[in-house]
Amino acid sequence: MLKIRQLQKKKQQEAELASGSASPSGSGSRTDSPAKVSGAQLRLQKDITELDLPKTIKVTFPDSSDFFNFNLQILPQQGFYKGGVFDFKVEINGNFPIDPPKIRCLNKIYHPNIDLEGNICLNILREDWSPVLNLNSVLIGLNFLFLEPNPNDPLNKEAANVLVKDKSQFKRNVSNSMRGGYIDQTYYDKVLNI
Repeated sequence: MLKIRQLQKKKQQEAELASGSASPSGSGSRTDSPAKVSGAQLRLQKDITELDLPKTIKVTFPDSSDFFNFNLQILPQQGFYKGGVFDFKVEINGNFPIDPPKIRCLNKIYHPNIDLEGNICLNILREDWSPVLNLNSVLIGLNFLFLEPNPNDPLNKEAANVLVKDKSQFKRNVSNSMRGGYIDQTYYDKVLNI
């Protein structure tokens, strides 16, 4: 696993070389001091190294030196959303773990707990967040929304109402939306892994 301190030191050395404040041989008059690592960085590094995710959850880091912003992909293997590929952007601020991660769905999907702008209604990302929760818990919780959508705490009230009143219609709506179809004049992104 990548080490945050090594990346920071490398970035600091590159910046010093670029600005001319250190000689390429390292014999400049300036003494090397280790880069300060914040509590958020230490905790995030710990959480990332301890990730124990099922094969249906994939985490990627577009910028290998930035652990605070990464991508997440969920590929449900059962339930209403089986066969879909759902992409998320995860942003973690410098006050982590006091503040929860911010997660947004990048696909427009038909889901009771995810609105059309990608906002997610998951209690552990809001009122039930606690610094003792780790990143693994959050990602597993998000995955669970695809296995068991919660109509009792909806962001998409129409989808929640259909789920409560007529599960077979909800299943048809999910299937149609995942193919890139329309539901009530709203177009949904094609997310089927076919």
